[in-house]
Amino acid sequence: QVDPFYASIILFVGRAWDAVTDPMVGFFISKTAWTRFGRLMPWIIFSTPFAVISYFLIWFVPDISTGQVVWYLIFYCIFQTLVTCFHVPYSALTMFISREQSERDSATAYRMTVEVLGTVLGTAIQGQIVGNVVTPCIESPLIIGKTNSSVALEELNMTHDTGSLTDTRNAYMIAAGVIGGLYILCAVILLVGVREKRESSELRSDEPVSFFQGLKLVMNHSAYIKLIAGFLFTSLAFMLLEGNFALFCTYTLGFRNEFQNILLAIMLSATLTIPFWQWFLTRFGKKTAVYVGISSAIPFLIMVVVLDSNLIVTYIVAVAAGISVAAAFLLPWSMLPDVIDDFKLQHPGSHGHEAIFFSFYVFFTKFTSGVSLGISTLSLDFAGYQTRGCSQPSKVNFTLKMLVSAVPVGLILLGLLLFKLYPIDEEKRRKNKKALQDLR
Repeated sequence: QVDPFYASIILFVGRAWDAVTDPMVGFFISKTAWTRFGRLMPWIIFSTPFAVISYFLIWFVPDISTGQVVWYLIFYCIFQTLVTCFHVPYSALTMFISREQSERDSATAYRMTVEVLGTVLGTAIQGQIVGNVVTPCIESPLIIGKTNSSVALEELNMTHDTGSLTDTRNAYMIAAGVIGGLYILCAVILLVGVREKRESSELRSDEPVSFFQGLKLVMNHSAYIKLIAGFLFTSLAFMLLEGNFALFCTYTLGFRNEFQNILLAIMLSATLTIPFWQWFLTRFGKKTAVYVGISSAIPFLIMVVVLDSNLIVTYIVAVAAGISVAAAFLLPWSMLPDVIDDFKLQHPGSHGHEAIFFSFYVFFTKFTSGVSLGISTLSLDFAGYQTRGCSQPSKVNFTLKMLVSAVPVGLILLGLLLFKLYPIDEEKRRKNKKALQDLR
C-alpha cells in the first residue's frame, strides 16, 4: 500500500547506494587476509544471517502510520549491502577454483543453471504461497457509476482490505521465511562443498594498490567497458520483460489466473536450455552465441503483441523468451573471466583486481533490476494504473505492450550493437590462454 512514487524512490536510492557499496566491497575483499576458510568464504559466512534478517524485515509491515517509507528504504539498503557481501565473493570464486578457461566456463555454466533454477524455485514458492490468498479486485469508478463512485469505492476498500490485506501480509512473511531458510541452506552447502585453491588465488598484490588506483585500472580496460555496456542493455531488456509480464498477462491478455504458470514456463525453459548454450558457445564461440541466443527472442516479443490474445501463443512466447533469458544469464558471466585474463596480460605487474571486476558486474546486475522496476512503476503510474483494479485504462494496456515488446526489442538491438565492439573473439581467447601459460 505504499504510493508507487515512493516505491520508485526507494528502488532508485537503493541502487544508488549499491553504486557505492559494490566496488568498495570488491576492493576490501581484494585486501582480505587468507584464513583457514579462504579469503572469500568469511564474507559469505558472516553476511548470511544478517542478510536473511534484513530480507525478512523488507516483507514485514510495521504498525506505524508514518515512516514506512523510511523503514523500507533503510532495510532495502541494508539488504542490498549484505547481498553484495555474499554475491561478489560467490561470483569471484569462479576465478579461484581453477586457472583453466574450460574449467571456469564449465563452472560458470553449472553456477548459472543452478542460479536460474533457484530463481524458478523462488518464483514458485513466492507465487504459490501468495497466490493462494484471494485478493478481490476493485472495479473501476467508471464501471461503478460516476455519481457515487467515490462512496462505492470506499465501501469496497473497507470490505476487502481488512481481511484480504492481513492474509496477504501473512503470506508474504511466510514466503520470506521459507526463502530465508533456503538462503541459509545454500550458504552452508557452498561453505562445505567449495574450497578455494590458494595457488589459484591471486587476490593480494605484491605492492598495495589504493582503491582509486585499482578502480582506474579496471575502468580503463576497454574490453571490460564494452562487455558491461552490452550486458547492461540486454539485461535491462529481459528485466523489463520479466517484471511486467505478469501484469501484461493479467490485464492486456486477460489471463489473470495463468500468469504464475507462464512465469514458471519462462524460468524452466531458461534452466533447461543453459546446458545447450554452454555446448553452443564451445562449438561456435561466445560472440556468436550472444548474437544468436539473445536475438532469438525478438520475433516472439513482437508476435505476442501483434497477434490476438491466445493462451497457447503466450506459452510459446514464454518458452522462447526463456531460451533467450538463458543466453542472457550465462554468456556475459562466461565472458567476464576472459576479460580478466586479457587485463592480466596488459598489466602483468598488477594483481588482485578480480574482485573489483566482479563487484561492478554484480552492481550492474542489480542496477538493471532496479532501473527496470523504477521505469515500470513510474510509467504505469503516469498511465493511470489502478492498484488491484479488475481492469485497467487503455493507456495502461498500451504502456504494458511497450514495456514487454517495443522497449525490450530496442534495448536488445542496442545491446547487440555494443557487443559487436567487444574485442575478445575465439582467436583472441586462444592467444591469451597461451600467453598466460607462458607467463606462469
